[in-house]
Amino acid sequence: MNHFRLTALSAVLACLAVTQPVKADTLALENSYRSDVPSIEKVLGYPTGSRISSPEAIQQYFKTLAEQFPQQVVLKSYGKTWEGRELYYAVISSADNIAKLEQITAGMQQLADPRKTTKEQAATLIDTLPASIWLSYGVHGNEISSPEAAMLTAWHLLAADDEQTKRYLDQTVVYLDPLQNPDGRGRFVSRYYMTVGSEPSADRISAEHNEPWPSGRSNHYLFDMNRDWIALTQPEIAGQVDALLEHLPLVFVDLHEMGGDTSYYFTPEARPYNPLISKTQREQLWVIGENNAKWFDELGYDYFTREIFDAFYPGYGASWPLYHGTLSMTYEMASARGLHFRTKDGDILTYGDGVKRHYVASIATVESTADNRRTLLNNFWQYRQQAIADGNSSKRRFHIFRADDDRAGARRLAGLLRQHGVEVSQAEQGFSACGTEYPAGSFIVDGAQPAHYMVRTLLDPEIAMDKAFLEDQERRRANNLPDEIYDVTAWSLPLMFNLSYDTCAKLPKVAQREVGEELLEPGRVTNPDAKVGFIASWGDMNSGRLLTAALRQGLTVKRSDMAFTHANGTRYPAGSLIFTRADNSAELSKQLTALAQTTGAIIDGVDRSWVTDGPNFGSNNVKQLHAPNIALAWDEPFSSLNAGHTRFVIEQQFDYPVTAIRANQLARADLSHYQVLILPSIYGDLQHSFGDRGVANIEQWVARGGVLITLANATDWAIEQGLLASAIESSTHYKANGHGDSTRVEGMLFHSHEEFADYIKPDIAAPYPTSGVLTRLDVDLEHWLTAGMKPQAISLTVGNRIYRPLTIDNGRNVMRYAAADQLVASGYLWAENVEQLAYKPFLMWQPRGRGMVISFAQEPTYRAYMDGLNIVLMNAIFGGAAHATPLR
Repeated sequence: MNHFRLTALSAVLACLAVTQPVKADTLALENSYRSDVPSIEKVLGYPTGSRISSPEAIQQYFKTLAEQFPQQVVLKSYGKTWEGRELYYAVISSADNIAKLEQITAGMQQLADPRKTTKEQAATLIDTLPASIWLSYGVHGNEISSPEAAMLTAWHLLAADDEQTKRYLDQTVVYLDPLQNPDGRGRFVSRYYMTVGSEPSADRISAEHNEPWPSGRSNHYLFDMNRDWIALTQPEIAGQVDALLEHLPLVFVDLHEMGGDTSYYFTPEARPYNPLISKTQREQLWVIGENNAKWFDELGYDYFTREIFDAFYPGYGASWPLYHGTLSMTYEMASARGLHFRTKDGDILTYGDGVKRHYVASIATVESTADNRRTLLNNFWQYRQQAIADGNSSKRRFHIFRADDDRAGARRLAGLLRQHGVEVSQAEQGFSACGTEYPAGSFIVDGAQPAHYMVRTLLDPEIAMDKAFLEDQERRRANNLPDEIYDVTAWSLPLMFNLSYDTCAKLPKVAQREVGEELLEPGRVTNPDAKVGFIASWGDMNSGRLLTAALRQGLTVKRSDMAFTHANGTRYPAGSLIFTRADNSAELSKQLTALAQTTGAIIDGVDRSWVTDGPNFGSNNVKQLHAPNIALAWDEPFSSLNAGHTRFVIEQQFDYPVTAIRANQLARADLSHYQVLILPSIYGDLQHSFGDRGVANIEQWVARGGVLITLANATDWAIEQGLLASAIESSTHYKANGHGDSTRVEGMLFHSHEEFADYIKPDIAAPYPTSGVLTRLDVDLEHWLTAGMKPQAISLTVGNRIYRPLTIDNGRNVMRYAAADQLVASGYLWAENVEQLAYKPFLMWQPRGRGMVISFAQEPTYRAYMDGLNIVLMNAIFGGAAHATPLR
């Protein structure tokens, strides 16, 4: 490391360690930094690290830099948050590179596609293009130090007057996203300064270190956005993905915080690695980690690598770019979660400490990018070439999913893949491949494309963990040690969408058209002049959106609980929607035509109401649907993530309003205005919040005609309070050993290690938790709750809740886990859990008085990417409200 640069950097860092405000002119920066570049203190009025900057202050600083140095700084917007804050990134480089920014971006696009770029052209690009690095800060709003470090990093790159930094800017283009989650940070900063006293407290039990529900970690809809890189449901991530696919940076760093009693973490990552990450990528991550270590060693900073934060799940910001050929990694700093924090060793960790280390790691990685410019560009080119070659040679080259299987789901999956940078086409005619007939409109993904590894990681039904890693996890469990699986073990999009999906090595010549990023294809009305009315088949989200839109516009909608065949010869599934002219205004046809365009629904006009099989329109098996008022339990002790996911799915995907009601209000609130109450999963003691009064209030509301929907372990509460006649199972892996509580017992002999290991198990314990696996569900199609569903569905199973089935006199188990040999659709599940989960209920329905309880064993809204369960949730909400019989 250049000694002059280290000396200058040390001066800056020494200033950051000062806890009292220091005037800018006493920071001794002029000898090594240009005085014309405005400091953070000059723009914002306080020294770096002395105050937690608001989202508005951070944006003000970057706007100031862009205004004063337009030749070196460009600000680009990539969207707005749900709360209306701007999302943006800064591009910082030499004046020459900024002047050629469009050409550089175009050059990276050329290098990214070996089908269009010759080896000679690629060699020229590798010789002439600068390297590029994308630094992303603050995806979790309460991980506070990295956005401040973003400002310091930007200032350093512009103000540093040494030759090394000038070389960095000549050799690299730095894309710097200073704040991925401004809504969450705004929430944290506001609450922190509401609770901080005249002096900041370092005590971890102080109010300023303990955020109220929900914490600032998540965005407006309470998503952990570092898990949204698969579903792309949130604008903060979807917009960033668009920008990454435009510029294709060679290096991506996601800067986080972790517990305050740790040190600093950087690449290389922990086991297991996703097998689609190349050996070259892993080697280069090691190179970057070694250079970071060099900087940290010279400054005396502790760090660690490889012990946690794996690179298996592709839904992290630090993982997703890998599958396009970018090197990507996570950096984690011990968090002060405020200005001062006393560690378990008695040391005081400051906010400035976190800013310092993230700043150092950022500059060190910029250096690595500059030093390895040619290697990184060449590796990127080789990665994209290898992707095409592997796709060409694969026995599963073509990935095919039918549009007629689930028109809404197939279109959404195709559009989502396009948003991920995957090429998708749609067949304009029917064709046969690998012995299967596919109709026109089927979607085709050719694996022989530069995004081949992204295709594989998103579509393959199984991404296998390393066998040796799994064996080690079983060994750890046997020794009463926690497993090291960090997140879900399965995420196949076709499975989560519950779509039929095939692969084939060869495809006949078939006319195809390129697919765009649209997630919805406009629908239509057939026979708009129909005399009697209109029917829409139930079973996908096109008809789901039609239902909510129609209810919100005041249309009268009926729904058949059973499948029926109309006189026109069409078979309509259970749940299908019926709009009769007699029940609606003269504008019905016009209204439905407009709704078909915006919802994607196909609506058939009929001239007769005659049905040849199944219930007629006037049958008791045809229910009128009313627009229910939906209440969602909010605040502690409910999971903020599940509450947010559920609210998002209903409000943004179903396009229907929800009223959030705090848990303590539910204990005494008049709920008569609401027809549906949803209890998300719980982290804490719900009974403490509700009390006996709350239980009685909800029990009486259900008896009077309310629909109570419980998700995941909120079902425990319903069972414990006698609202649901199920039970929570303990593990079958343990047996009573008669440990008792006596201090003197009769002697016993062990003859083997196995006897000893069996004895030390507790008499009763919950099943061992799973991090997340995709499981198959068998569906009872003879209940209105499963209207429009297929005979089998997929759920993500997380945790360790297993429930006893309802007996037939108490209700119905309308969805249950499949047999043990069919249970796991994708991922890794402990053998004893597989055995115990088999045939156990996933969805239970129990009538109570004039209302009912509907209980899910898991979260059907998990991360808002279990699209295949959306219809059953709609059935629970809207079908449940229609089947309840409140006094009207």
